[in-house]
Amino acid sequence: MKTAPRPLHLHEDRLFPADAAQRAIARRLYAEVARLPIVSPHGHTDPGWWAGDACFANATELLLVPDHYVFRMLYSQGIDLDALGLPRADGSRAEVDPREAWRLFARNFHLFRGTPSSLWLNHVFHEVFGLRLRLDAGSADHYYDAITDALQTDAFRPRALFDRFGIEVIATTEGPLDPLAHHQAIRDSGWNGRVVTAYRPDEVVDPEHEAFSGALERFGAITGEDVHDWDGYLRAHRQRRAFFKSMGATSTDHGHETALTANLSRAEAKALFAKILQGRFSAQEAALFRGQVLTEMAAMSLDDGLVMQLHPGCLRNHNPRLFARYGRNVGADLPLRTDYVHALKPLLDRFGNEPDFRLVLFTLDESTYARELAPMAGHYPCLFLGPAWWFHDSVEGMWRFREQTLSAAGFYNTVGFNDDTRAFLSIPARHDVARRVDCAVLSRLVAEHRIDEDEAVEVARDLAYRLPKQAYRL
Repeated sequence: MKTAPRPLHLHEDRLFPADAAQRAIARRLYAEVARLPIVSPHGHTDPGWWAGDACFANATELLLVPDHYVFRMLYSQGIDLDALGLPRADGSRAEVDPREAWRLFARNFHLFRGTPSSLWLNHVFHEVFGLRLRLDAGSADHYYDAITDALQTDAFRPRALFDRFGIEVIATTEGPLDPLAHHQAIRDSGWNGRVVTAYRPDEVVDPEHEAFSGALERFGAITGEDVHDWDGYLRAHRQRRAFFKSMGATSTDHGHETALTANLSRAEAKALFAKILQGRFSAQEAALFRGQVLTEMAAMSLDDGLVMQLHPGCLRNHNPRLFARYGRNVGADLPLRTDYVHALKPLLDRFGNEPDFRLVLFTLDESTYARELAPMAGHYPCLFLGPAWWFHDSVEGMWRFREQTLSAAGFYNTVGFNDDTRAFLSIPARHDVARRVDCAVLSRLVAEHRIDEDEAVEVARDLAYRLPKQAYRL
């Protein structure tokens, strides 16, 4: 017996407080920020989308295959990733009908109830594609056809969606070996959409990265520097940073397992680098090398003005079977306890008091919010707190972030919101969630007479728009 179709409805008061007085305040605050332009200063969308402006293939390729939040949940329930059509590490893919993969997703969409993914996806379905039935087994084909057909029209090409979403600027993230051809093509096209890059040098910084040796050789070939010499290695980074900056970059990004930094002498750094190149290093020496390079990156940021981002505290590729079959970014990464107070001290001893240096800190360890991160950002001129990230990019996570950082860091030692996503169509949804949650937080402060409503309006606007532009020098 078929289940009757169920409507998909986005309540206008979603995520606002249940208390009527606070809810009314939140509504007024949200009305001030709902239509502000989107500033997306950090993320992992594909610049090739805007360079080529080609139609997206189908619902599965756009909304399911790239989204590790989605296939991570499905895998946790025993669903084979091959059945979803995920590309494998060797470049192959199982022969899967994208419609069948979508049907499998639709049959299991109930798994996402209450999660951020359901908020984001239902926003996409309702607001971007105009769908008014809930996604389930019965509506799977209707969804697949409606989305796939829409994607073949000019209104759903990447540049048209960029404009429709009200994106003022978006930053992608590229490795040090990337020629940035897509960014150059965007420039050459004459399109006025602003897409900038960010410098992410992990593959030539982490000796334990599986691509390190080969990447280092290519790094030298690209820059013409002797990257087997410590000074030449640093010059190569400076050269690539300058190139990225010439292509619009205003930031760098560093994803390390810990926040460890070091301040070695030049002789000590050269000796450590020699051990790294010989491949005769311990795990502790690999961590020390990463820490020393972070401090060198800070020195370079002080010179070239690029904002430095640090995303530590993640144990990558925890599931070796998935890593071997599908490679990185398949959702098998897990949060770690992370120290910041001791780990960052060598870097801060050198640069913590420099007002022209800017370091944006993220964490997957929420226990550090009130104990370490907020007090540090509330003291050092160079430190700013990035928003709730990855596993904590949720309604509850955003509330915890504000509640635990507000007293020591305030609002203005944070950088507003960044979506940090590969899922292009989720960007307006993610920013809408962040704006709603911040308005809900501010409505409580107003209701408790801790700030006046006109102040809350200013803070809401700053969090949604001004702070990310200012923090990332956009």
